[in-house]
Amino acid sequence: MTSVSPALALLKATSRTFYIPISLLPAGLQEAVASAYLCMRAIDQIEDHSGLDYAVKARLLRLISLNLQAGTEASTVGDFTEGLGDFESHLEEVSLRIGEWALLAPSAIAPRIWDATAAMADRMAYWAERNWVIQTEADLNRYTFSVAGAVGLMLSDLWAWHDGTQTNRTEAIGFGRGLQAVNILRNHAEDLTRGVDFYPQGWTAEEMQRYARHNLSLADAYTAALPKGPALVFCRIPLALAHGTLDALSQGKEKLSRSDVLTIVGQLSKIAS
Repeated sequence: MTSVSPALALLKATSRTFYIPISLLPAGLQEAVASAYLCMRAIDQIEDHSGLDYAVKARLLRLISLNLQAGTEASTVGDFTEGLGDFESHLEEVSLRIGEWALLAPSAIAPRIWDATAAMADRMAYWAERNWVIQTEADLNRYTFSVAGAVGLMLSDLWAWHDGTQTNRTEAIGFGRGLQAVNILRNHAEDLTRGVDFYPQGWTAEEMQRYARHNLSLADAYTAALPKGPALVFCRIPLALAHGTLDALSQGKEKLSRSDVLTIVGQLSKIAS
């Protein structure tokens, strides 16, 4: 297991939304969640990369998946980044350092994180090859599970590993799907400029908001059932921001203002402290 300090520094620079709840977690769980978040952020950056074509994205994602599948207790940083050197000038820091993130988690839970990230990378490669074409609600369910619902399941496994917390797995999937649906709504105009539309055919923002609210209701139930402790501390902030963003979009705003974000995060951080 490597030091958590570089991971927290990168988190603070790139994602205040997740830096704060991760920074509040106890030792051990903090490293595990930071590892999972940054590993998945690493492959997400490849999926979203504007300078790589779909075939290259798919190849890189499958390469990372295979590296993670080969992971053992004796693996090094280089083992997890094998083959990425040829793309050093194209990939972002978080992707190039995936080997550090993979080795950040405690050894008892690290293989679960490698497995979840490898599976997600393979699913992302599938969607890259089909240019993220979403035709039906079933397609949308497949995509949101691939990149977010499965994350909810992995988080449930991390809570259980840390302190035995048990969760409803359907609600865990809804937690991930709900957050992803809000991201789709928030980024819709930007996605269209790069030729990607995550809305099923015939859907408007109204249908997507309905989809998001349904899954956020599952996320609410998931969070409400968590006992007081680290899992609840972690889940409250992104869920509150998702609700706030969805409300803002429903009112015709582009997103939450920075002051709104800081207010929500500040209030929940005080509750957790």
